[in-house]
Amino acid sequence: MGLRPAKCYKWDSPAYTRVAKNPQDSFITGIPGSKITRYDMGNLTRKFDTELSVIAMEDIQIRHNALESARISTNKILEEKMGVNNYRFKIRVYPHHVMRENVMATGAGADRVQSGMRGAFGKPIGTAARIGKGQAVLSVYINKENEGVGYAKKALKTGMMKLPGELKIVIKPVKEK
Repeated sequence: MGLRPAKCYKWDSPAYTRVAKNPQDSFITGIPGSKITRYDMGNLTRKFDTELSVIAMEDIQIRHNALESARISTNKILEEKMGVNNYRFKIRVYPHHVMRENVMATGAGADRVQSGMRGAFGKPIGTAARIGKGQAVLSVYINKENEGVGYAKKALKTGMMKLPGELKIVIKPVKEK
């Protein structure tokens, strides 16, 4: 079976992470590893003057495999159009929330094996990043003097197609530290 739809994972409870008040409840066993391989790409040492960010317009949960898919498609366009030294691309969120699924048996005799919703806490099946309204998900840093703004916008739009929820691109100058 493929992935369950997003409606199966409501944002109706606190994030399920490895931290709990009771030490016995603090450790979650068997969490599948995150598919995100890198969070910073491009030229990490150069100073840039413009930031383009993908901002969430609503509270959403984004699965780790959706973030990785957006990262791959965005970074591929940035590398092809701008070259590795002319941008910095950053994933701004981390998938901490562990999603659980109450696995149901199928096939002949499954009704005699299952207990229905009794003890339906579920087993970990993956992780998701919980993103609040107005929070940045992806950011690209570039210098405005060349045609980089158009390429960066195109790359971020391609990455946004892989992500759920209502998102928008915001362009702003980088503040000097």
